[in-house]
This record gives sequence, C-alpha cells and structure tokens, in this order.
Amino acid sequence: MTEPTPQPMAPQPAAPLTAAEDKQWASFAHFGGVLWFLPALIIFLVFKDRGTLTRQESKEALNWQITWIGAWIVLQILWVIMAAVFFPIALLIGFLQFALYVVNIIFSILGGVKVNGGGSYRYPVALRLIK
Repeated sequence: MTEPTPQPMAPQPAAPLTAAEDKQWASFAHFGGVLWFLPALIIFLVFKDRGTLTRQESKEALNWQITWIGAWIVLQILWVIMAAVFFPIALLIGFLQFALYVVNIIFSILGGVKVNGGGSYRYPVALRLIK
C-alpha cells in the first residue's frame, strides 16, 4: 500500500498586532528614518496588514523618505554639475544637502515621539506617492 502524500498546509495569516505593538511598530517606522527609507519600507511591507496605526504611520514615513531621497538625489546631481562649473555654488549645494539630512533626522524623531505618545504625525512637506 502506498501512503497518501501529505498535503501542504496553507500559510496562516499573521496575528493582528496588539495596541501596544501597533504603536511600537508605527513609531519605529518614523524613528527608522534616521537610517533612510529601508526601515519604513520593511515595516510597511511586513506589518501593514496587521495594524491600522502601523499601516498609516509607516506609509506616511515611507512617503516622506521617498520625497527626501528624491530631493537629495536632485541636490547631488546639481552638486556634481556645479562642482565642475562653479565651485562656490557647489559648496552652497553641499550645505543644502547637509541641511536636508538634518531636517530628515529632526522630522523622523518628531514623528516617532508624536506616535509613541499616542498621536499621529504628518510630515509637512511630503509627496503622497503611496496611497
């Protein structure tokens, strides 16, 4: 006699996050902005279906990070062009890049603190690319 082939088990959906975990992952999405876009992207992809606050806040953080990286790339291209043409303007653009990085750190920390305190954070200047 042949034994029946065992059927593979269907993957079980992940358990929903508790309120505390939801708030924790939502604030981590903002705090992760200090390390650029990767933490917000990972949190959005992994936890978006497990908690509404995490979905909302990680999407907001990811939209900000995409906006920030886009602006940083534009400034980087301008810096390279101006470094070859007129160096004093390249110095100004380099300063703007540094200022943009500081703004990213400040906004990321503000967002994480606000969400960790029980609120919601909306970045003042962000393209809403992920709906």
